[in-house]
Amino acid sequence: MDITDKRIDEGKAFDWGKTSEFYAKYRDIYPDVFYQKVADRGLCVDGQKVLDLGTGTGVLPRNMYKFGAKWTGTDISPEQIEQAKRLSEEAGMDIDYKVVSAEKIDFPDESFDVITACQCFWYFDHEKVAPEFARILKKNGKLVILFMAWLPYEDELAGKSENLVRKYSPTWSGGGETKHPIHIPDVMFDHFELEDHEEYDVDVPFTRESWHGRMIACRGVGASLSPEELAKWDTEHRALLADYPDEFTVKHYAAISILRKK
Repeated sequence: MDITDKRIDEGKAFDWGKTSEFYAKYRDIYPDVFYQKVADRGLCVDGQKVLDLGTGTGVLPRNMYKFGAKWTGTDISPEQIEQAKRLSEEAGMDIDYKVVSAEKIDFPDESFDVITACQCFWYFDHEKVAPEFARILKKNGKLVILFMAWLPYEDELAGKSENLVRKYSPTWSGGGETKHPIHIPDVMFDHFELEDHEEYDVDVPFTRESWHGRMIACRGVGASLSPEELAKWDTEHRALLADYPDEFTVKHYAAISILRKK
């Protein structure tokens, strides 16, 4: 399914379904601390019902399953949900998945203790979703927004890889990250209060192959390039990686923001 949004990549179409297999294999890269910081706040744990929006291949529910919450994951891409179901079933995990956009969720009132949105919050139509999120959350329910990104100005390889993305996707707006709090649109505060936020550095381990796969599973590469463009990008990126050892870390930062239902 092609997605176009004038706020993103100047409206260039992208389709996560085109890169779902790479996403499933190479985007499950968050370190343990990423999940522990959620659980340590008493969120997504035993006794709670959690809705994960933009779940992709179910990375968040699968990695936090051990904390005991009952998870439901939704995503606009059927291919992503197909991978999420496969990976969850292979791991013996009881997670519900549904193909639906965040703007069209139709769960009953006060269905969930927590809603999570990892790497996807900025894609939403916040005017539409803010009241719906509040409606389906229980009293004092929490909205947990999560994010992690490489730091191109601090990590040489991240910067070079990002420049190559821009060579083939010049309108890509996903780069240039620096450490900062997650931006929360003003409309969200009609229904929520900011309870907590944190930003922290993480060094994420990769091999040449896994970093290459991670970059393919990027909106500006696998989700939007033509087959011909992708083949050229692939050749150039592999040549770039030849100058690096087989194993390395890439500097990232991670962020969490927690909103409480009013």
